Amino acid sequence: MKLLRKEYPLHLMLVPGVILTLIYAYGPMAGLVMAFQQFEPLSGFFKSEWVGFDNFTYVFNLPDFNQVLWNTIVISLFKMVLFLVVPLILALLLNEVTRRWFSRFIQSAIFLPFFLSWTVLGGVIIELFSLDGPVNGIVKSLGSEPIMFMLNNDWFRGIIIGSDVWKGMGYNMIVMLAAITGINATLYEAAEVDGAGKWKQMIHITLPGIAPIIILLGVLSLGNVLNAGFEQILIMYNPTVYEGADVIDTFVYRLGMFSQQFGPAAAVGLFKSVISLGLVSITYYAAYKYNNYRIF
Repeated sequence: MKLLRKEYPLHLMLVPGVILTLIYAYGPMAGLVMAFQQFEPLSGFFKSEWVGFDNFTYVFNLPDFNQVLWNTIVISLFKMVLFLVVPLILALLLNEVTRRWFSRFIQSAIFLPFFLSWTVLGGVIIELFSLDGPVNGIVKSLGSEPIMFMLNNDWFRGIIIGSDVWKGMGYNMIVMLAAITGINATLYEAAEVDGAGKWKQMIHITLPGIAPIIILLGVLSLGNVLNAGFEQILIMYNPTVYEGADVIDTFVYRLGMFSQQFGPAAAVGLFKSVISLGLVSITYYAAYKYNNYRIF
């Protein structure tokens, strides 16, 4: 009781946050009941017809569902791999730059897109890859016909992956640079005395030194396998590239907002949430087992 009285003000400060979390994070979960109903907005949750798992059966038999699931996994996996490889290469290169002002300038330039919204970046990328845009200008100057990047499924999927990596790579790069600076400098001095060059120092000192951070970032990213980037794709895609870029989140959005099929849309959302919860649990266990990373 003495400890409770001492910490009472701290617990009181948590109350607004807990209330807001209950209202905005847990309250909307009541809408999951739509996944098991033939939901009609005018009838509400209590008067809509209960259909059990019919919405799940309907969605899983839709001809587009398998393609949507495939697109989600492919786009997410490429993003996960590139979000580790590209920042790692950048961090290793920047670590070798001796002029600090130049290193800081490059870090700022790479990190800047992270702070911009997809509303801004989406417009920039659409202009860059439009039929009369700068990229097609280069293509035409090389003697080739212009390419409809934003209307071609293969090109568009690559643009989605590349632009997302470009926007977010600065964050992981900063994390890895911070990990590199934490390596004991005497190890590099001892390696130089033994005649090891920069390449061998990177292989035998730098990479093993930041391996726990790389593993942690990789493991934590596994929980986002079914999050392929709703906002980015919704802003940039169009019906001609649904085959290559429609993912679970945009599929749910189209089912619910355009087709007014609220029950099937909720069923797809619940399916994704259950799979994501399993992946997050597995990655959390892996992060704890291999890197001693714990939240609770």
